[in-house]
Amino acid sequence: MAIEAVERAKAALAQGDLAGAWGHAQAALTAAPEDIDALYVGAVILRFQKDLDAARGLIDRLLAVQPDLGRAHQERGHLLRAAGERQACIAAYARAVECNPVLAASWKILAALCEGTDEEMAQKARVNLRDIAQQPGELMAAMAAYYDQEYQLAESRVRAFLLKVPDHPVAMRLLADLGTRMGEYEDAEFILEQCKAFNPDFLPARFDYVDVLTKRFHFEAALREAEELLARDPANPQFRTLYANQLLQVGQTEAALEQYDVLHAAEPELAHISLSRGHALKTLGRVEAAVGAYRDAYGARGDFGDAYWSLANLKTFRFSADELAAMLRAEADPATDTDDRIHLCFAAGKAFEDAGDYAQSFAFYARGNALRQGILGYRPGAVAAEVDAQIRACNPALFAANAGAGCPAPDPIFILGLPRAGSTLLEQILASHSQVEGTMELPDIMAIAARLNGRLAASEAERYPANLAELPRDKFTELGEGYMTSVAIHRREGLPRFIDKMPNNFRHIGLIHLLLPNAKIIDARRDPMACGFSLFKQLFAQGQDFSYDLNHIGRYYRDYLRLMDHWDNVLPGKVLRVVHEDVIEDLEGQVRRMLDFCGLPFEQGCIEFHRSTRAVRTPSSEQVRRPINRDGTQVWRNFEPWLTPLKAALKS
Repeated sequence: MAIEAVERAKAALAQGDLAGAWGHAQAALTAAPEDIDALYVGAVILRFQKDLDAARGLIDRLLAVQPDLGRAHQERGHLLRAAGERQACIAAYARAVECNPVLAASWKILAALCEGTDEEMAQKARVNLRDIAQQPGELMAAMAAYYDQEYQLAESRVRAFLLKVPDHPVAMRLLADLGTRMGEYEDAEFILEQCKAFNPDFLPARFDYVDVLTKRFHFEAALREAEELLARDPANPQFRTLYANQLLQVGQTEAALEQYDVLHAAEPELAHISLSRGHALKTLGRVEAAVGAYRDAYGARGDFGDAYWSLANLKTFRFSADELAAMLRAEADPATDTDDRIHLCFAAGKAFEDAGDYAQSFAFYARGNALRQGILGYRPGAVAAEVDAQIRACNPALFAANAGAGCPAPDPIFILGLPRAGSTLLEQILASHSQVEGTMELPDIMAIAARLNGRLAASEAERYPANLAELPRDKFTELGEGYMTSVAIHRREGLPRFIDKMPNNFRHIGLIHLLLPNAKIIDARRDPMACGFSLFKQLFAQGQDFSYDLNHIGRYYRDYLRLMDHWDNVLPGKVLRVVHEDVIEDLEGQVRRMLDFCGLPFEQGCIEFHRSTRAVRTPSSEQVRRPINRDGTQVWRNFEPWLTPLKAALKS
């Protein structure tokens, strides 16, 4: 009803029937009080009726629903201009084109209002008006829908335009971006590949191409493309940042730091560059320099939550009273972005924990987790169903039928389990051996699983892992060899063995065995309460969506145990379980046990793992640079009064 009423309101407005248009708009708003189109059309009608206050009320309601809607900010600009509020209306128009750069009306008014007073903005407006005028109207209509977040409409418009002009670079880039937003990375890669072939000098699409290659885990190709882009325009800071990020992605941390240093020297006030420098320095173990870089980041932007969280995430860092006060002010400021607020909450939780104020600490951890969970909307039932599917599909018959298949390489050592369970310590121990290279949390096994699942419609059931039984034996060999090829870029030391430390691989042990039957698999296990609370107070850069609710953590831990028990039953002896608390109590005994399992001779360097200078990229990087200690084993007990949901979920 609301849609039909809005269309009738638009038709009446076009005919100049303001009273009739408002009647239809009221009907739409009654049926759907938060409908974006109804609020927008109603505000326009009220402005034409010169009821500016009522119109502004509708625009305020609209912006509360969709804060980044460019045409809503533009309408707000029209209302402020009609009311004679010159500076406020300029700000509204500027915000409108920030949200939607193809709003010609806003650029035109900005050009007129800023002429003679803000020539830089006036010139920018004139340039953008000229660029918009040079583009086909059909393409601009698609762009307008895109910036208004009407993605289906944008896709239909841009596809219609590409039928007429199939190699238009801006249109191809837009279609690829829409594909990326919907997770259609393979389609996006193909479109951008074609765009590069047809329009090699259209560098914005080539920038996007690097991003899509990274999302598809084609790290070597992404690095090569980023390097080519930088060679085309060495003075472009965006291209240099992209190149540095790709170097970091493949473990070339020193080379990445050199690029960040160049960027920082040119523009020291860029907060995100200081943050990236800090990450590189932390990975290399240069902690004091990393602290300085993170402080540069929040110095450049006072509410930069990620800078504060990165300091907290050093684990050994302690905030000053002034830093804590600054965090609390920023977190309490209504203008602070939600993502910044989440980071600030986790950082404040760590600061109060270090100060021994556990009630305040838990309050901030809980607030940050609630905000994060509100965005992610994690559903624990999906993981339980996935575990059920693995247990059904990965049965003794599957493994018997494919005995002897797969790539025979003995190189990989998989360390898996739950995050915060001690896997970084195990990696540091094994990577201190002269024959073993530590790499990173490699996404390749999960990427293979995703490819086996294929592209699914919303109503389709998962194909993987049930379809493992349908694959010919030589397919497992092909996929195993493909894994070895794809991870080669991360093996920089030429050692015979390497570690893949992706924790989520515990969900794919059956697949690993079929692809790489001679790989070694180590399950990093930790006391459930200690592990569960450690997860709750950790803000992950991506993934681990289960970790932002105590009940979800407990349920996930139970599903993890259930699946690991299954692997023990169907693949006896395949997985070595190493308990974190056992490593702390008997380091040498557990080191010898792991080395024996991996077929490696004992080396004293594995006991003295903290002396290693290798780069470490996980949250535990500073903890594993110290000798073995019991510091974190009982931390959860300080928070026990608030952990009842976790206890209950673990026991259910």
